[in-house]
Amino acid sequence: SLRAFRALLPALLLVPAGVSEHFMVVGMFTADSPPSSRGWKQENKQGDIRTLPLSGHVGLDSLPQQLVNKCISQGFCFNILCIGETGIGKSTLINTLFNTRFEDYESTHFEPCVKLKAQMYDLQESNVRLKLTVVNTVGFGDQINKEDSYIPIVNYIDRQFEAYLQEEMKIKRALYRYHDTRIHVCLYFIVPTGHSLKSLDLLTMKSLDNKVNIIPVIAKADAVSKSELQKFKTKLLGELMNNGVQIYQFPTDDEVFSRQNADMNWKMKITV
Repeated sequence: SLRAFRALLPALLLVPAGVSEHFMVVGMFTADSPPSSRGWKQENKQGDIRTLPLSGHVGLDSLPQQLVNKCISQGFCFNILCIGETGIGKSTLINTLFNTRFEDYESTHFEPCVKLKAQMYDLQESNVRLKLTVVNTVGFGDQINKEDSYIPIVNYIDRQFEAYLQEEMKIKRALYRYHDTRIHVCLYFIVPTGHSLKSLDLLTMKSLDNKVNIIPVIAKADAVSKSELQKFKTKLLGELMNNGVQIYQFPTDDEVFSRQNADMNWKMKITV
């Protein structure tokens, strides 16, 4: 019987969750009533065998669907960092992206230093749950001396990496229960001056491009004409390239999606 169980073990491991394979249930026992070889043989002789029908396809090609179902049951986590001056439209864009009215506290232009405020929300659409974290930079660019305005942002991102590393280094890890606070994407809001980027913008994006995915956003683009906006976008991309700032790019090495991703890379420089 042990040899038969070892032969069936690889097949049982391939059975997806919620799907039953055609296998035989020949008996059950507990620790109080261990099985005997005599009773086992008698049950087989009597033909008391119960078969379980399949409720779906069984095979390795069903593993991706299992992973999708597992992720949906656990929910998703998404963390956004919004960088921009006060009143540039960061909260309005987040409300529009998720079609939700998030609570927003009015900020003033008289903050003595840059502060980062993280707000967590639980969203659900159909059967998909999302734990959203929006990190806002309060007082960014409002000080007279703006040289060190980017340092609190860099320190915050480094602290999230360090917290996740400490969780991974534990002997008993529970990453499936750990709330990952690492930033997934940074929306950098740019004032539509029409001239060039500010030195603070270049310095901040250059300090963050190796830590987080940066997506530049030209805010309040309806304040300028389409021709001026196109010229500003072209000039903006040139300045980022000349200063060695790496912004997020869709991968173009995949033959199937190379053309689509290349088109999306140009549209990533969005205007709102």
